[in-house]
Amino acid sequence: MARLFATEKAGGSALYKLHAVTVFAGICLVLCYRATHVPAAGAGRAAWLGMLAAELWFGFYWVITQSVRWCPIRRRTFKDRLAARYGDRLPCVDIFVCTADPQSEPPSLVMATVLSLMAYNYPPEKLNVYLSDDGGSILTFYALWETSAFAKHWLPFCRRYNIEPRSPAVYFADSDNKPNDPRTLEEWSVVKDLYEGMTERIDSVVRSGKVPEEMKVNHKGFSEWNTGGTSKDHHPIVQILIDGKDKGALDSGGNVLPTLVYMAREKRPQYHHNFKAGAMNALIRVSSVISKSPIIMNVDCDMYSNNSDSIREALCFFLDEEMGHKIAFVQYPQNYSNMTKNNIYGNSFSVINQVEFAGLDTWGGPLYIGTGCFHRREILCGRSFNKDYKEDWDQGIKTQHRIDQTEEKAKSLATCTYEHNTQWGNEIGLKYGCPVEDVITGLTIHCRGWESVYNNPPRAAFIGVAPTTISQTILQHKRWSEGNFSIFLSKYCPFFFGHGKIRLPHQMGYCLYGLWAPNSLPTLYYVLIPSLGLLKGTPLFPEIMSPWIMPFIYVFVVKNIYSLYEALTSGDTLRGWWNGQRMWLVKRITSYLYAVIENIRKLLGLSKMGFVVSPKVSDEDESKRYEQEIMEFGTSSPEYVIIATIALLNFVCLVGGLGQILTSGQNMLWNGLLPQIVLCGLLVIINIPIYEAMFLREDRGRIPYSVTLASVGFVMMALFVPIF
Repeated sequence: MARLFATEKAGGSALYKLHAVTVFAGICLVLCYRATHVPAAGAGRAAWLGMLAAELWFGFYWVITQSVRWCPIRRRTFKDRLAARYGDRLPCVDIFVCTADPQSEPPSLVMATVLSLMAYNYPPEKLNVYLSDDGGSILTFYALWETSAFAKHWLPFCRRYNIEPRSPAVYFADSDNKPNDPRTLEEWSVVKDLYEGMTERIDSVVRSGKVPEEMKVNHKGFSEWNTGGTSKDHHPIVQILIDGKDKGALDSGGNVLPTLVYMAREKRPQYHHNFKAGAMNALIRVSSVISKSPIIMNVDCDMYSNNSDSIREALCFFLDEEMGHKIAFVQYPQNYSNMTKNNIYGNSFSVINQVEFAGLDTWGGPLYIGTGCFHRREILCGRSFNKDYKEDWDQGIKTQHRIDQTEEKAKSLATCTYEHNTQWGNEIGLKYGCPVEDVITGLTIHCRGWESVYNNPPRAAFIGVAPTTISQTILQHKRWSEGNFSIFLSKYCPFFFGHGKIRLPHQMGYCLYGLWAPNSLPTLYYVLIPSLGLLKGTPLFPEIMSPWIMPFIYVFVVKNIYSLYEALTSGDTLRGWWNGQRMWLVKRITSYLYAVIENIRKLLGLSKMGFVVSPKVSDEDESKRYEQEIMEFGTSSPEYVIIATIALLNFVCLVGGLGQILTSGQNMLWNGLLPQIVLCGLLVIINIPIYEAMFLREDRGRIPYSVTLASVGFVMMALFVPIF
């Protein structure tokens, strides 16, 4: 029987392996030189040994990165074969959307995502969309109620004209989508007016902070807020706004509508709510009494569906006769619509999407990244792999009891105390106790014997909103690196927990992200000590005429050339790659450094796990500077002090070091210090936008004077510390 998907090896692997072998040889020679040329005491020995330690780490981490580059593969689905084989005999799908704060995540943005998910090219009676509102906000419920009414017009419009994308916010924002046919244009205008009217009402309610009393009589669900409550202290709320099993729940074209459910799990100050993992587990339980579909898909509230066939593509993997029984989840990449041309903050993830996840797919599948992922329900409920297990794709609740009874039953599953003395958050559902609950859950699934697949179709499945300021980027990467490093330090360390359960390259692939955080320490050392050595005339590299300089040059040049090649072939620009190198440095000396410190504090019992929602909105001035690719600072923060200090220190060391060499007239200094001049010079060049923000810019996004003064003070301290 013909397969429903194909697996193809990426080209150029033999050439890459040759490149990797030569780089590895160069790294070995670098380490050999460091170990055999240690200077005498008092001649920079401590700094030299620190360089050896940093280069040992860089070499080790480079080896880890080879696991995802050694043999990448690509997947290709055959939706026509799926349609011919199964027709409409397809499994039901539960779709989970999580939101937490109507201020950071505007309800109009969330509703555009919900509408795009309701409009999949899939039998609507088999779709069930759940919105988890962890803020328990009546504003979000009002927005979903408005959405349930607009969906009756939007869904038939999408089907009739087969439009893409099916997020009305994105579709109507693109003038190219305006039809030329007069009859079509008339309907397009009507639907557009309905959408704009809906978003205006939603935004107006959010601005005012309350729902008008005359609106509350339109649905019984508004009465849930009559007893008061706050975002951190409220009773469980479950409201079925559209019951897809009700024969009267039809759109304007007479077709069945998908089920649409609002859920706000109970929150009380005395109970830990376990952040997004707790919300997801509550959704799994609540959906089990409303729809209980065998497939669960979850997506972030700002990640709209950009490809209406994404469900069918995922099913090509699950329903494949040869391999489908092994697959626990299908992961799609994260893509963003608001990227600048040159990726000013390095947030495109193009290399991760095109290279690293494709490489992980070779060894057992990609990580679960918490959004754009299709799971088997049974796997999220703790089932281990068994080759004899047969999935019941027809399972699901086909008939609905009285809605009020179902809602009450569902509420009982979303209480604070339901999980007490159960395996929820441990053996069942998403794992608790980690800021990246998705990664640790995926690791556990892989260690139970299941595989996952990575699907990156030509038309992106999901598109979201990337951070538009450097502070948002630093915050996001701090959370990710902190969580991944905490996994590495826990009993779930892939090298120990995965030993004998998943292959070594798969373990290494997980550690690629688990070791983001400790990269901060050798990086910080490498951007400080060689520059200070230049200023003080202490050489830390081979002389430029020595043959030992060749492996240093080879590793540096070839590795960066290949990094540029990866970026360009993944869709980045040359300037985008350069911006990525700057952000690589910024993230390592801020986000990753903070992640190391926070994990140490947790191990010492000085800190508890927290979660901060990344804001999805910026003010008008910030947005304008982002579009112009001008780095945004604006406020005083410790992270900016670190960035400014490193930039300023390297500038002072370069100018001071060159001044001493030129005034001394000693050519031997050029010979011994040229590698440090080059390294320090590159750091100065890459930090040019930082100098502009410190000394030249006058806009509100510049680095504040207080940060500049603090960095000057730290630079002066560093210059007088007797490191050498």
